[in-house]
Amino acid sequence: MPSKKIKVATCQFPVSGSITRNSRYICDFLKQARRKKAELVHFSECALTGYAGFDLQSTDQIDWQLLHRETQKILGLARQYKLWIILGSTHQLTSHPPHNSLYLINPQGKIADRYDKRFCTPGDLNNNYSPGNRFVTFRINGVKCALLICFDLRFPELYAELKRQKTDCIFQSFYNARQTGPSIHNFIMRQTMQCRAATNYFWISMTNSSARYAPYPSCFIRPDGKITQQLPMNRPGLMTNTVNLNQTYYDLMAPFRNAALKGALSSGPTIHDPRSQNTTCF
Repeated sequence: MPSKKIKVATCQFPVSGSITRNSRYICDFLKQARRKKAELVHFSECALTGYAGFDLQSTDQIDWQLLHRETQKILGLARQYKLWIILGSTHQLTSHPPHNSLYLINPQGKIADRYDKRFCTPGDLNNNYSPGNRFVTFRINGVKCALLICFDLRFPELYAELKRQKTDCIFQSFYNARQTGPSIHNFIMRQTMQCRAATNYFWISMTNSSARYAPYPSCFIRPDGKITQQLPMNRPGLMTNTVNLNQTYYDLMAPFRNAALKGALSSGPTIHDPRSQNTTCF
């Protein structure tokens, strides 16, 4: 029987426009994750390539041959260390701007799937990213997982659909860094993800770049919305946490969630009472 557990290494580092430098961080964290007996290693949005508009002016500056070589190196380490890896990168297309993507790499060192950021921001589109159009779900040890990227968090419809698909855990990669100072992101990003977790009863690993100024660190959230652990602000780091479907948490929505997802937006049948239907009386 599957264990219904995944030991996850959530990583952050100061993502830059240097593929070589980013790859060194990634490879070092893979070694650390192996020593800590993690099964899956999760990296931030555009972790390998850097993020166009911040780390590089546009995706036209990406050295695609170098990117291919460094990706192959990471695939080799996945095979050597027997790790699942969620790798933020940029995926080149033939006749359209590239995707902002997460590669799902399996312990055989193969790309098992690829999630392309569905909701690109206006800035993403101006810097030549093409939006994706599909969910990516997969199972590890009996845990059904899904991938999302950054701005996707603004669309609760995505999470509702993943709940309809009986998803247990979300791996969501972010890039909010190299800002000039505090912003609304300091106050809403972790809180929104806590809401997504508690509303849908999801485990969530959320990663972010640690480059200055990053308004929030990488976090791990359990299904009742509590942040169980987070990394220090603006510093490289790795933390391990365990997704464990054998544990149960506070979930007052449980009796009503499936009905609400099907469109029943109250917690019981409609009653027929004249004093209920008369909305101007007291």
